[in-house]
Amino acid sequence: MSIDNSTPVVYLVDDEFAIRDSLALLIESTGQTVRSFESAEEFLNNYVPDQPGCLLLDVRMPLMTGHELQAELLNRGINIPIIFISGHADIADSAKAFRSGAVDFLEKPFDNDVLLERISEAIKKDIAFREEFTKKRRIQERIDHLTSREKEVLGLIVKSHSNKESAKILNISNRTVDVHRASIMEKMQAENVAELITMVMYCEATENLLPEKKFH
Repeated sequence: MSIDNSTPVVYLVDDEFAIRDSLALLIESTGQTVRSFESAEEFLNNYVPDQPGCLLLDVRMPLMTGHELQAELLNRGINIPIIFISGHADIADSAKAFRSGAVDFLEKPFDNDVLLERISEAIKKDIAFREEFTKKRRIQERIDHLTSREKEVLGLIVKSHSNKESAKILNISNRTVDVHRASIMEKMQAENVAELITMVMYCEATENLLPEKKFH
């Protein structure tokens, strides 16, 4: 059965069939889509990065443990929210999980309502992260379409330099700076300079514009 890419998916990785089966039934009863796997390797081979969701992950499993899977996901740049579940965990296990970015750590047996609440929170977090990432990527794409000179002028705008100051720094005429600013505003789809600066700062792209030495 195919799943729409906008549909959140709860991935469940646990080597015990009884636990996978009962948790899948519980989560599906809330209308959520669940994909369950008995090993970390099976999950890695079937994970769809384009879909929002979260990962319910057992700590102690044969071959690849939950911690090892978490490390592999970080290595691959995969930022899915992870909720660890374990019946044999200790403080060291939970501390290690949180240090590596886990959103929660639940010990079996856990309260079903608490689990469902944590899943809902994790999915909302993932959706928000993806929306922010998409917004930043679109802004960066606009910046990438600027010419080298336009990027320089944009860098000076962000540094609060006036047209006259920019012209002097770049050794071009005020009129040329005006032309570049107009082109930048159009390409960046900004209504005003304040919005333009906010976009660049939001995208954290200032370091890729004008080299710092040119402002000296």
